[in-house]
Amino acid sequence: MDVVDELVRRSRAGDRAAFTQLYREHRQSVARLVFRMTGRSNEVEDTVQEVFLQAYRSLGEFRGQSKFSTWLHRVAVNVVLMARRAQRNRPSVIDLPLESERSPDPRLLPDEDASRLRRMAAFRNLLEKIPEKKRVVYILHDIEGLPPTEIAAIVDAPVLTVRTRLFYARRELIKLMRRDPVLAQLVDEIAADLRQTEEPLAAAGEEES
Repeated sequence: MDVVDELVRRSRAGDRAAFTQLYREHRQSVARLVFRMTGRSNEVEDTVQEVFLQAYRSLGEFRGQSKFSTWLHRVAVNVVLMARRAQRNRPSVIDLPLESERSPDPRLLPDEDASRLRRMAAFRNLLEKIPEKKRVVYILHDIEGLPPTEIAAIVDAPVLTVRTRLFYARRELIKLMRRDPVLAQLVDEIAADLRQTEEPLAAAGEEES
């Protein structure tokens, strides 16, 4: 039996130490996904805790038909989407970014870093304009690097549907980026930037073994 499968089996039997080990092994990937979907660093830790709480409560539903990491990513996606929908329905007087969410002042950074920061910020804004289902698939495929078959299990949709959503997400991005030719030419580089710069965030706050 695979080590992860054994930990899952023990966790389902009530072994909290086994679930703690699952948490330690998967926390970083979940935190990275959460941040890529929300773009808000101050929400990552609370959301990660909610993801693992939901996973623990739902372990009985995990049948082993996919990898545990795939199932866990599905839980994470659902938690993030439910939180976003709740925020949209919550009335607010004014929507200002918290101090911890604000990007460094580009004027205080080296030219190359400032340019990359502006590109990523612009790219995030464009992603928010894409319909939810397409945006999720785009993040999972082009930024997380997951294959369509695994994404299909995460979003509970046929592989063909995943490929279709990805196609239209990319097309809509390019359409939105036409106003900025430089940004349009750098879409792949921007996705790579997101992977590299967000890795430290996912590791931040990780429990030591």
